[in-house]
Amino acid sequence: MPLLIVIGILLLGAVIFLPQYWVQHVIRKYDRERADFPGTGGELAEHLIGQYRLTGVGVEKTEKGDHYDPDARAVRLLEKHHAGRSLSAVVIAAHEIGHAIQHHRGERLLATRQKLAKFAATSDRIASIFFFAAPVLAIFARAPLAFFALVGFGILLLSVRILVHLVTLPVEYDASFNKALPILELGGYLSSEDMPAARQVLKAAALTYVAGALVSLLDLARWIRILR
Repeated sequence: MPLLIVIGILLLGAVIFLPQYWVQHVIRKYDRERADFPGTGGELAEHLIGQYRLTGVGVEKTEKGDHYDPDARAVRLLEKHHAGRSLSAVVIAAHEIGHAIQHHRGERLLATRQKLAKFAATSDRIASIFFFAAPVLAIFARAPLAFFALVGFGILLLSVRILVHLVTLPVEYDASFNKALPILELGGYLSSEDMPAARQVLKAAALTYVAGALVSLLDLARWIRILR
């Protein structure tokens, strides 16, 4: 039995962490500076903002990971992607511009994702209160039903995070393959020889949140098991 448990833990760890490892591996693989590229990731982002008339959108450096912030209307790139001339820098910049285009066009899926993300941030905090309060209430009130009710409500709140991830995946896919890929390919920003690698980086950018989704599912499953 202990061996089966160890194998199960290893398999679970692989399922959760291998997608994130693969994402980082692909991005690092194409991080080499390219002297033949005419500009950096940040410069391409600035150019595309003008090209697609994304009024009010800015480009900023960040230490918190490449992303687009709809509230600040800002494309934020890591230093190596903002100032770099690598394939990863150029492709990731195009991916984040894809999100800016989604926002500019008022696409519903992105708007839904943002509303759910804000709600999830609040629901996560409330859920943690419920999980801490449940055993205390059960002890002092001697009411096991109250414990299960509180934990059950906490699980319901945690489920919002799963919903956010489910909505996020198609949003990321759209930014990569319906926005960034045509921009890079049809706009002539990359050669045909670079496109297979660009597709890999775009796939990695689209799957960035998969590991987070799997961790959220694991957390939810753990609490459901407690409730049972």
